Amino acid sequence: MNKDKFYTCKYDRPFKEIMLKERNKDILKKVLESILNINITSIEVNNVERNSGNINIKRKYFDALLTTSVGIIELEINSFDKPYVHPRNMAYICDIYSHNTLVDEKYTEDIKIIQINLSYGIKDSKDKRIYRISDEEGKRYVDNLIIYDVNMEYYKKIWYSKNEKEIEENKYIIMMDLDKKELKEISKDDKVVHKYMEDLENLNGNQKFREFMTYEMDQKIIHNTELYEAKKEGIEKGIKQGMKQGAKENSIEIARTMLKENIDINIIIKCTGLTKKEIENL
Repeated sequence: MNKDKFYTCKYDRPFKEIMLKERNKDILKKVLESILNINITSIEVNNVERNSGNINIKRKYFDALLTTSVGIIELEINSFDKPYVHPRNMAYICDIYSHNTLVDEKYTEDIKIIQINLSYGIKDSKDKRIYRISDEEGKRYVDNLIIYDVNMEYYKKIWYSKNEKEIEENKYIIMMDLDKKELKEISKDDKVVHKYMEDLENLNGNQKFREFMTYEMDQKIIHNTELYEAKKEGIEKGIKQGMKQGAKENSIEIARTMLKENIDINIIIKCTGLTKKEIENL
């Protein structure tokens, strides 16, 4: 177990352990308000599992599902930038949308359905991108579905820039992936940041939590290694198959040329390695 590793809310488990605690709604509120730029007066944490009653459908586990004064908010922690992230998160938000647009036996757009993706590892110059369903002229198909893709790397750059004004304006987002030393620098007189720092330090000091995180990280490394090896094996197999196929096609062309020259079929067999039947079918 890596005793020096400090797990931040870049990972879903620490995020859930800190942000979804009843007593820490004030911390979650500050983070959400910083992203959405809107005041939130109430937050209720909901069950994050869907499709649990149907064995034929794969279960979905959201990182956080909230009922708030501004609408339904689903929150996903994307620790790494992978090709599957957007399709998976789209499936999640569509599932939530389908569960929350039918009210009193009628479809409605009264409830805002919001997805917030805290995305790490992405290469983008914008702080966040806000997606809606609309046509090429910007006309919206529905008004109540919004996806916020938050570029967490952008906020890390703000921290490294040491621009005090920008850090102060964005500290509740920036703090999500700061280590123990950095959190002490940013907390200063802010009670919410200080509370977050203390809870995260206590969590990292919890042996069971560290054992869980060490196991989970190991499983991810093993999974990624297996995928890499499978991909590598597939590429090598493909190259060999391609070379084999190329050699076969070359032999066929040689055989065709030899047949045109009326060369004995037995000689063609020896020169190309093709069977008699293969040559006769040319």
